[in-house]
Amino acid sequence: MTTERFRRLRRRGDGEAWHAVQLARHQDRPYTLDYLARMCDDFLELHGDRAEGDDAAVVSGIGSFRGQTVAFVGHQKGRDLKQRTYRNFGMPSPEGYRKAMRVFAIAARLGFPVVTLIDTPGAAPGVRAEERGQSGAIARSQLTLMGLRVPVVACVIGEGSSGGALAFGIADRVLMQQNAIYTVISPEGCAAILWKDAGEARRAAAALRPTADACLALGVVDAIVPEPSGGAHRDHAKAAELLGDAIQIELDVLSSIPPPQRRAARRAKFRDMGAFVE
Repeated sequence: MTTERFRRLRRRGDGEAWHAVQLARHQDRPYTLDYLARMCDDFLELHGDRAEGDDAAVVSGIGSFRGQTVAFVGHQKGRDLKQRTYRNFGMPSPEGYRKAMRVFAIAARLGFPVVTLIDTPGAAPGVRAEERGQSGAIARSQLTLMGLRVPVVACVIGEGSSGGALAFGIADRVLMQQNAIYTVISPEGCAAILWKDAGEARRAAAALRPTADACLALGVVDAIVPEPSGGAHRDHAKAAELLGDAIQIELDVLSSIPPPQRRAARRAKFRDMGAFVE
C-alpha cells in the first residue's frame, strides 16, 4: 500500500483505533476453540510440552479442515473469571510455545500445513515465565515457523499484541480479521511506558494504529478477512465460515509452490518489513 494511503488512515482520528481495540476484546468474540469447532470436522488437541507441563493459554493439535489434515495452534481466552484464570487470559508461558513447537514438528514430519490463530494481549509477564525462558521460547517458535517446509498461514482473530502474538505470526501469508488489532505492545502497556499512565490507552491506540486497514497499508499483514455485520461476536458461525474460506484460499495457493521457493519467499517477506526508500 502507498504511503499516502497510510497518511489518510492516520488522519481518521483516535476514535477508530480505540473502537477497533474494543471490538477485538469483545467478551463475546469467538476464540480459537470456537473457530475450530466450526471449521474442523474433528480436532484432536495435544497437551503438554514434554518438559514442564501444559499451558492452557495455547491450544494445539491436528484437525480435519475441508478435506485435508491441518495442524492448528492458537491462543485461547476464557469467558468467565474461572476460565480466564485457567487460560491466564490468553497469555502464554514458555510451556505454551514449546507445546506449539511440538505440533509444528509433527506437521513438518508428516507434511501437514500449519495454521495459527492469534489472539493474546501478550506473553505471560511474570517472573516465573522469565525464569523458565520466556524470551527464548518465543524466539525459537519464530525460528521454527520460519524454517518449516510446509505451508504456514497465520490469522489474527482478536488481539495480536507483543511477543505473545509474534511467536505465532511468522507465516507465508498473514491474515487479519476486519475488527482485530495487531501491534507491538498493548495500548495499556504503551501508555504505561510513554506517559506512566495506563489510563492513556486510548491515546496510545491512536499512536499505534493497530487496525486491520493500517496493518495492511504498512505491509504487516497480507489480507483482511471480512466479518459479519457488527463484528464476529454477532455471528460465530458466519465468522468461522468467512475465516475458513480465507484460509482455504491461501492453503490452495501455497500448496502449489515448491517448498524451497515458499520458504525463501517467507524469509524475504519478513526481512523486507520496515524497509523504506527516502
